[in-house]
Amino acid sequence: MSGSLNITAATVDPALLDLPWSLPLEIWPEDTIAALPKGISRHLVRFVNLSGYVVAIKETSAELARKEYDMLRNLQRLDIPCVDPLAVITNRSTAEGDALESVLVTRHLRFSLPYRAVYSQSLRPETATRLVDALAVLLVRLHIVGFFWGDVSLSNTLFRRDAGAFAAYLVDAETGQLYSSLSNGQRENDLEIGRINIAGELLDLQAGGRLDEDIDPVEISNGIVARYRTLWKELTASEEFDQSERWRINRRVERLNDLGFDIEELAIKTDESGTQVRIQPKVVDAGHHSRRLLRLTGLDAEENQARRLLNDLDSYRAAFAKQDLDEEVVSHEWVAQVFEPVIRAIPREMKGKLEPAEIFHQLLDHRWYLSQNQSRDVPLAEAVSSYVDTVLAHRRDEATMIDPPTGTLTLPIAIVDEDDWRSKV
Repeated sequence: MSGSLNITAATVDPALLDLPWSLPLEIWPEDTIAALPKGISRHLVRFVNLSGYVVAIKETSAELARKEYDMLRNLQRLDIPCVDPLAVITNRSTAEGDALESVLVTRHLRFSLPYRAVYSQSLRPETATRLVDALAVLLVRLHIVGFFWGDVSLSNTLFRRDAGAFAAYLVDAETGQLYSSLSNGQRENDLEIGRINIAGELLDLQAGGRLDEDIDPVEISNGIVARYRTLWKELTASEEFDQSERWRINRRVERLNDLGFDIEELAIKTDESGTQVRIQPKVVDAGHHSRRLLRLTGLDAEENQARRLLNDLDSYRAAFAKQDLDEEVVSHEWVAQVFEPVIRAIPREMKGKLEPAEIFHQLLDHRWYLSQNQSRDVPLAEAVSSYVDTVLAHRRDEATMIDPPTGTLTLPIAIVDEDDWRSKV
């Protein structure tokens, strides 16, 4: 290593110092590289094995690397789904003393996929719509905290499976700015950028023959606008009603909870006559079901996964007449007697294929389809065996998505989607 590196990090992994920083990133030796699918980026990005986990290293200018590192840390503090920034490394140079670009190091998000990898043979309309819906939810969350993205796209997002839907994570914050709040013009600008970028990305897939022929890229891209505006209105718009309809206050809260949001403060005002009531959410926070599941069971899951697990927990309480018992006690009993035995039953070599909560969700679906097809209540243990043999065994490993030793990425990636595996039951 030539010269002295400058490393900015909250905590430094000593293994960082062993990486070949005196070489341009594009010629790093293959034994350091993890061959993972990645999205399109204006900068060179490579995945690297480090201390038993994988990091993404992006070459860029020192100024942009520091700006993005700080922005990602701020977004983390605001509980926004984004990649974990680990370090900024500057003052790189070759053995001959030639300056090299600085880098931003982020932790690879396990079980996540770029949008180009979320298909089997081609991207179907239902999957494309779910991806855009997930991106719309992420954009709403960003705008609520005052973040102007400036480069909304599928390429700048990673997706995790979330009980039949997807959860979106921000990857590239290079163009972003954080304000106390956003104007309508700023929000509309981000929406228009997203609409145009998504249409372009889907047209690119279409040109490569990787888009279902029934998909209209423009129609799908317009979906982010409709989904965003519906969600934004539900989260922020005021609502007026007669005082005799005060039940609508609870209904508004329940609707927001169903969308996965909590209300931290609700402004309630009456008119001078006292006959009309106006309510407006002041602060909303995503992750309602995730937080409840974590509080009751200690399990950390995406929002839709958490909703599904909580529903199964409620079914367990009803089936064994435990509704009157302490909720947390019954919850820990459900984890020990239902959830954990299922996860333990997954063969070791298959545990990296999906997150445990996603496995449990898919298992519940699989058991339901088995029961419907066989006109009987299929025992859980039997459903687990069938799910492992007929569904999980045919999936790619989404924990890392490591390709063969050649280090090359072969497309299309054979990832079985929910609609595919249901047909196998």
